[in-house]
Amino acid sequence: MASNKEDQKTQEVIIKQPKETNSAVSDFMEDPLAQAEDVYSKYKKPINIATTVFLLAVAALVGWKYYITTQEQEAQSQMFQSVYYFEADSLSKALNGDGNYPGLIEIADSYGMTKAGNLAKFYSGLALLKQGKFDEADGYLKDFSSNDYLVQARAYCLIGDVNMELKKYEEATKYYDKAADYKPNKEFTPGYLIKLGLAQEKANNLEAALETYTEILDKYPNSPSSTEAKRSKGYVEALLGK
Repeated sequence: MASNKEDQKTQEVIIKQPKETNSAVSDFMEDPLAQAEDVYSKYKKPINIATTVFLLAVAALVGWKYYITTQEQEAQSQMFQSVYYFEADSLSKALNGDGNYPGLIEIADSYGMTKAGNLAKFYSGLALLKQGKFDEADGYLKDFSSNDYLVQARAYCLIGDVNMELKKYEEATKYYDKAADYKPNKEFTPGYLIKLGLAQEKANNLEAALETYTEILDKYPNSPSSTEAKRSKGYVEALLGK
């Protein structure tokens, strides 16, 4: 009998132990709010700091987007007249304004972070190049940046033109090469390569010029530039004794 009673007690202990464990887990699961409050009370300061930083970052991002959008609209509305003057070849008014509308230079300087302001840098550089203000043109063209394969390659080419005017032939070669290498195409790349070859000749790098003219003839044999490339290649070969 004593043995049966002891076995019964042992079974009761075995049965009760998991019930106590389940009760503890149940209490934890049934009171998540208390657990959260406990965690918050322990880490109150870093949690508050992190929350504040996050909210400030969101507010700053929203504010910045609103600011840029507003600036973009202003730049576009002010740039219209300047572009009109540029296309009419009234370069002074295009660059400096007419008293009622700002010029390209002011728009480029004031709204440089907008798309319109960025484009104003391109127009400013091109207008200054036409006026023979090569150093100023160089600065605006180098500040310009675009993903458009036509406009960006054209900007590189114009920087090459600036340096050719300044007789900085090595620098010119660098930018003509960038123009030719930027998303190559059969419409514009051959023309950039012709300018590259000429700059290489001026820099007395005749072997490189020969390679450039050969590249035009190999890759773009049907382009309008191929005739000039053939003539220039023959000239360079004669200089090299080939």
